[in-house]
Amino acid sequence: MTQLTDLTIAGALAGLDKGDFTAVELTRAHLDAMQAAGSLNAFITETPEQALQMAREADTRRARGEVEPLGGIPLAIKDLFCTDGTLTTAASHILDGFVPRYESTVTANLWRDGAVLLGKANLDEFAMGSSTTTSYYGPAVNPWVSSDRPDAKLVAGGSSGGSAAAVAGRIALGATGTDTGGSIRQPASFCGIVGMKPTYGRCSRWGIVAFASSLDQAGPMTRTVRDAAILLRSMAGFDPKDSTSVDRPVPDLPAALTGDIRGMKIGVPKEYRADGMPAAIEALWQQGIAWIRDAGAEPVEVSLPHTRYALPTYYIVAPAEASSNLARYDGVRYGLRVPGDSIQDLYENTRAAGFGQEVKRRVLIGTYVLSAGYYDAYYLKAQQLRTLIARDFDAVYEHVDALLAPTAPNTAFPIGEKEDDPVAMYLNDVFTVPANLAGLPAISVPAGLSAEGLPMGLQVIGRPFDEETVLRVADVIEAAAAFPTQPPARA
Repeated sequence: MTQLTDLTIAGALAGLDKGDFTAVELTRAHLDAMQAAGSLNAFITETPEQALQMAREADTRRARGEVEPLGGIPLAIKDLFCTDGTLTTAASHILDGFVPRYESTVTANLWRDGAVLLGKANLDEFAMGSSTTTSYYGPAVNPWVSSDRPDAKLVAGGSSGGSAAAVAGRIALGATGTDTGGSIRQPASFCGIVGMKPTYGRCSRWGIVAFASSLDQAGPMTRTVRDAAILLRSMAGFDPKDSTSVDRPVPDLPAALTGDIRGMKIGVPKEYRADGMPAAIEALWQQGIAWIRDAGAEPVEVSLPHTRYALPTYYIVAPAEASSNLARYDGVRYGLRVPGDSIQDLYENTRAAGFGQEVKRRVLIGTYVLSAGYYDAYYLKAQQLRTLIARDFDAVYEHVDALLAPTAPNTAFPIGEKEDDPVAMYLNDVFTVPANLAGLPAISVPAGLSAEGLPMGLQVIGRPFDEETVLRVADVIEAAAAFPTQPPARA
C-alpha cells in the first residue's frame, strides 16, 4: 500500500471509503511526519490531541454511514485564519497569546465537511512577504534542495510558505493559504505544489486576519489540481458576515476536470516577459504553450498594456490598506502590551516591540500615501491604474477563455539572500499581482525543474468566477507535465 503521507486528498478519500485505513491512522501518520520534519519549521502551533479527536469523530460518523466531502482529511491551516480555542498569531509578536473565541468561515466550512486540523502553519508576519522569512517564529524551509548548493536552506516562498512546505514535505494532505499579491501561487511554485487563488469574493474573508481587504483571498494548496478542486469546493460559499462575499452557488469543481480543452483559446500575455527572467522559465512557458496546443486549444498572443504598472500599483494599494487594518493593534484589546507613561507611550511601545521590520515598512508607506497632500498623487492614482489593469483583462477575455503565464520570475533562493533588498523581494510578485488587482481566479501548477533541480510553476488566469475553466486547463497542463511531486531526500 502507498505510504499514507504520499496519498493525495482524492486517494485518501478513496482509501477511507474502502476501509483500507481509518482517519485516525491517516492522522497519526501525518503527526509522525510532522515530528520528523520539524526542521522545516512549517508550523507555528501543532494540535496533535485536537487532530486525533477530530479524526476519531470522523471515523465515528463514517461508521454511521455519513460520508463527508473531507471526512478524516488532515490539513494545515495558515496561521492567519482564526480558530476557536487555538492560538492564532499571524506570525507576529504583537498577537502573542491571542486565542480567538470564534472560527473563521473558511475553517468552519472545512470542519463542517469533516476535515482534521493538524496545526497552524507558518507565514510571513501578517502575510507581508514573499519568503516566510519575516515570521516572528523564524523562516519556513523549502523541502526542495538546489543541486548546486545542497547545503543551503531555501525559502518556501511567501506569505503562505509554511502551508506550502507542509504539503510539499508530506506533513499535510492539503493546506489553506491566503493570496494578497501571489501569496498562494508563488510559494506553490517554489515548493512544487498546486496553489489556487479563487475569484475575490468566492471564499469568505470573515475571521481571517486582514492585510489588504480589497485584495486578500483564501484558497487551497495541494499536491494535485483535483485536490485543489476538492478543497476549494468545501472552502468556498456565500457568507452574510462578509460584505465582500458574493452570493452565487459554488459549482461542482471536481466535475470540471474533464481533460478536454479542445477549441479553447488560451491567451499568452506578451507583457509577462520580465527583464532578466531566467531562460529556463521562458522555456517552460513555451513548453506550456506547446502542451495546450497539443491538447487541442489555440494559443493566442494578447496584450495587457497596463501590466507594467501592476507592481507599483499593488505596493501603494496594499500598504495603504494595511496601515488602516493594523491600526487596531494598540496593546489595549488583545495580544502584546508594553506599558508606558501615557496612552501614546503604550501605543508606541507596543507597536515598536510587536511589529517586525517589514510590517513597519509597509505601515509607514501606507500611512504616507494616505496622508494629506499625497493621497491624490499616490493612492488615488494607484486606484485609477487598478481600474485600467482590470479593464485590460476584460478586453482580453472577449477573445480568449483563459491566460497562461509563468508563476514567478525565479526559483526558490537561499534564506537571507534578498533580505537587504526589499525591491528585489517585491519583484517575486511581478506575475501574480495583476490577478489580485483585478480580482481574478488564478492557479499555479508545478510544471518543470530548473537545471538546479528546483520546481517551476505555470500560472493559469481566468475570468471572474470561472474557476471551472481555470481548473480544467490546469489539469491538462498537470497531466502533460507529469511533475515529480516528491522532493528529493535531504542529505
